[in-house]
Amino acid sequence: MLPDREMYAALGRHQNKSGSKPIPVVIIGNGPSGICLSYLLSGYTPYFKRHSLHPHPILQSKLQEAADVSILDQDLEYLSEGLEGRSNSPVALLFDTLLRPDTDFGVNAESVLAWRHEADRAIPHLVLGKNLPGGAWHSIEGSMITLSRGEWMGLPDLLFKDWLKQKKRGLRNHRATAEDIAQYYQHYVMKKGLQKNFRCGTVVTSVRKVSAKSISNHAQEDLQKSDLLWNFSEGSMEVFQVDGFVKTVRGDKEPFTVYAENVVLATGTYDSPTWLRVKGENLSYVHHQLSALEEAVKNSSIGITSDPVLIVGAGLTAADAILFAHHCSIPVIHVFRRRVSDPGLIFNQLPKMMYPEYHKVHQMMKEQSAACAGPYECYVSLPEHNVLSFGKDKKCILQDKNGCQKAYKISMALVLTGSNPNLSFLPNNGIDLAMDSDQPVNPKRNPIDVDLFTYECSQEKGLYALGPLAGDNFVRFVQGGALAAASSLLRKANKNPP
Repeated sequence: MLPDREMYAALGRHQNKSGSKPIPVVIIGNGPSGICLSYLLSGYTPYFKRHSLHPHPILQSKLQEAADVSILDQDLEYLSEGLEGRSNSPVALLFDTLLRPDTDFGVNAESVLAWRHEADRAIPHLVLGKNLPGGAWHSIEGSMITLSRGEWMGLPDLLFKDWLKQKKRGLRNHRATAEDIAQYYQHYVMKKGLQKNFRCGTVVTSVRKVSAKSISNHAQEDLQKSDLLWNFSEGSMEVFQVDGFVKTVRGDKEPFTVYAENVVLATGTYDSPTWLRVKGENLSYVHHQLSALEEAVKNSSIGITSDPVLIVGAGLTAADAILFAHHCSIPVIHVFRRRVSDPGLIFNQLPKMMYPEYHKVHQMMKEQSAACAGPYECYVSLPEHNVLSFGKDKKCILQDKNGCQKAYKISMALVLTGSNPNLSFLPNNGIDLAMDSDQPVNPKRNPIDVDLFTYECSQEKGLYALGPLAGDNFVRFVQGGALAAASSLLRKANKNPP
């Protein structure tokens, strides 16, 4: 096993490619998935809590069969069989129901898990992330309210609501702010003593498989020039070479190289906003993040008397932008491709009582179209429209479902149609790992193909994918992927008791 001092020295100055010992696990991404996996790899081990009663009788019976065996060491496929819920991942449903029994029915039952710290089972690992622990949550405007209930944002063995009480703050309509969530994840890493494994301010630029033999033979030039995809050297022992740079306090970029026996992809999808790919989309007044609107209001570059802001999209981020603009009395033209009544529209899937602000936006979309004026000032809804182009004169051309085109003068445009993972550090942008290897990785339509009970990539052994990359898009469910990966990695390290 790699001694601590060697492991942490690995992210100092640029390492020699020769003679470096591989780290057992490198996790790329320090959001909820990466934090949860680090917790499980640090020797924190879940057991069925004695005398607990799970509301699912069949699961209760299975848990009692091996009450003295850690959940990590049990057959996850057997335990998760027959469970149903809001995720397609059996292990995600399993871990969620162990942590939060019957939570979908509004029940606040205690977890049936007891946690023990078994230091001898810890696996040395590094967690590499661009931001502070919490990942993309630090990039979201702090006052934004989470879609999920606040208690669903918590991580194992530290209830979010208990942390919130200590801060003398509460949930708003059962939901939390992005700022609270980001702070909670930072606190979790410190409270659980995980910080020694985390390296923030790191950007990974390349991950590829190399022959362990080539490293020990000092074949640096071959490694640097290699453009091969996965399966670098069939039949020989291979490791992953992870290259990147660390952003220093002075703003410098110090390169690093580490080698790992296993790599876990936990980067999420916040990195690359989706583009429309239309003419003029790269003009300076066209933006792809809500923060651009907030900044424009802050520096008074747009206001009540400005030309309308064009907001493109019909998801929750677009709704947040509309609410923000409405609050600031900024005129909005709202463009989206679907019908307002489309059942696939997120607003048609949310309970009105729990999400009143989003249903307010949905009401505006229905009642305030260009064809018929409604009660809402400074807002126009254009359903079933597409953007054709953006002009240098800040005029955009829109087209309706019948092919009719019209030009609109705007002050700025926000294209908020989702985001995609940035996997440029992987060979072929990770496309070879996807369910459909002819299309880019997409968390909803084309996730990375993983084994459901280990989260190891089907196309590349030793490589794992968690969270949205594997199709798990909610914090409460990404933790099941971490459980599956930890169980698999413990087996590989022979740290699962017989």
